[in-house]
Amino acid sequence: MLRDICGEKILIAEGQENIDFTNIISMNESSAYLWQAIEDKEFDVDTLTHLLTEEYEVDEDTARKDSQALIDKWLEVGVVSV
Repeated sequence: MLRDICGEKILIAEGQENIDFTNIISMNESSAYLWQAIEDKEFDVDTLTHLLTEEYEVDEDTARKDSQALIDKWLEVGVVSV
């Protein structure tokens, strides 16, 4: 769940097994935008790259690298799965 807490976008996993708050993720504007755009949908690095280039003034190579890094982080903390 993406929550706005004191003006900061925070991604919080839900459920009893996620009571450990070490996996709370603070998101910047662009990562929060991406999360909201893909929440409850199938996505891949191409999806995020497209969303970034459409919304922000960023070249495709940078958007792709940033998208992959974000996906890797989300996988690492367990908020998405393969």
